Amino acid sequence: MAMRADDLIDRRRLRRKLTFWRVAVFLVLAAAVIGFSSWIYNGDFTGQAVDHIAKVRIEGTITEDEGLIKRLETIRKSPQVKGVILSIDSPGGTTVGGESIYEEVRKVAGDKPVVAEVGTLAASAGYMIASAADHIVARKTSIVGSIGVLIQYPDVSGLMDKLGIKLEEVKSSPLKASPSPFKPTNDDERAMVRKLILDSYDWFVGIVAERRKMTHEQALALADGSIFTGRQGLANGLVDAVGGETEAIDWLATKGVDGKLKVIEWKDTEGRGGFLFSKTMVKGVTGALGLPDAGGDVIHELGADRLFLDGLVSVWHP
Repeated sequence: MAMRADDLIDRRRLRRKLTFWRVAVFLVLAAAVIGFSSWIYNGDFTGQAVDHIAKVRIEGTITEDEGLIKRLETIRKSPQVKGVILSIDSPGGTTVGGESIYEEVRKVAGDKPVVAEVGTLAASAGYMIASAADHIVARKTSIVGSIGVLIQYPDVSGLMDKLGIKLEEVKSSPLKASPSPFKPTNDDERAMVRKLILDSYDWFVGIVAERRKMTHEQALALADGSIFTGRQGLANGLVDAVGGETEAIDWLATKGVDGKLKVIEWKDTEGRGGFLFSKTMVKGVTGALGLPDAGGDVIHELGADRLFLDGLVSVWHP
């Protein structure tokens, strides 16, 4: 019995649908395999197989970063890591964040040679971390310095007056919850904050003096908040050499690290929710499908994370 034209059309449509879903399933599986391979290759597992130089990127606004601390600790304990390059490109961030990373880098430097490679910027807490390395390399036009600490807070009391808003408060003592954005700061409150700032500032200057082999007076002269180019930083003793990764590897070679070793970047593979929701997985899948990279942190990319810094900050422009 001859098949009707409608039946032929329906069969062709069904075949097309089946072909589409087969291709779709194949692409998803291929993307998953590529993403998983990328996750394995770029993760800490890579560094366990062969001797290499570990590279760690420290970028953007610095805060307390448990993932980075754990990564540095793993690098320190790995017998396959023969040297470490810190690739720094940061305007700074919270003072506590800089302190915690600084201390971990010093632990790593106790076991392996560490060199800091400054990209565009290593200012304030970014420079604090760079100073934890045994050697600092910066480009001629890199920006370094901005040594200092600050606290900034708004005063919206004038706006409240215009809106007819009053603040009522009961405090256990005059300096409790001060300074406050809801009222002008008085002399006692400013004096309290200044003591806080100067104590942390003295600690920061002490770090620079110790790590850069300066007297306290020499470090203090450079710690007026000024920023310097890489060339100026070299002249002032804030960096050790002008250059990039090649010069960093050359310095590691003077410490007994084979300059022919491969440089392997240790990335953050502990994305939220494990592998399926990690940044590496997202990048692998979107890349395999030819889609835009959706794995970046939009807030971080826009620099809006700086708006949420609280407490003492060591940052070029908060």
